[in-house]
Amino acid sequence: MASVASPVIFKEFCPLYYLLNAIPTKVQKGFRSIVVYLTALDTNGDYIAVGSSIGMLYLYCRHLNQMKKYNFEGKCESITFVKLLSCFDDLVAVGTASGRVAVFQLVSSLPGRNKQLRRFDVAGIHKSSITALAWSPNGMKLFSGDDKGKIVYSALDLDQGICNSSLVLEETSSIVQLDYNQKVLLVSTLQRTLLFYTEEKSVKQVGTQPRK
Repeated sequence: MASVASPVIFKEFCPLYYLLNAIPTKVQKGFRSIVVYLTALDTNGDYIAVGSSIGMLYLYCRHLNQMKKYNFEGKCESITFVKLLSCFDDLVAVGTASGRVAVFQLVSSLPGRNKQLRRFDVAGIHKSSITALAWSPNGMKLFSGDDKGKIVYSALDLDQGICNSSLVLEETSSIVQLDYNQKVLLVSTLQRTLLFYTEEKSVKQVGTQPRK
């Protein structure tokens, strides 16, 4: 006898007021009052990361119901992309409108985990807005793409506190999506999708026709 499928139950979820109320709608800069816009979002089982137009990253811990704030030193600029990763340590990568990329290694209360907030910078390669970020599952590799078609690979040594970055691919149109798995980077641009094999440094296009 065939089993009867369970009925599908639709649920309506209300806005996350507890999260939104912890983010200011305006900030004061000298004599000016600046409106805060929310510009980037990523979530996982532990955190909700929200980027803003004032260069502030708001990180909400879902287990502790706490909001923390992280920012870049110097120029206040819009955050364009955020990417969380939970591996042995909790990591969040942040990209900005001018091409700055930073990685925050978060503090954990668990034994054997990171006890001090650390930041790693991807220095000087991107010159335009960051449009995509992708982690390797172990947090040792970060790929970043910008709206001029540049893709940068950053190797992170969290124990030594080192981040080495290099340009690995340059496309003719904006990067819109990156995903990495098993030494293969999936790249989507405004014109095409391709597979970049990181060991061989070779490219294989997906499909034959360019996007319109």
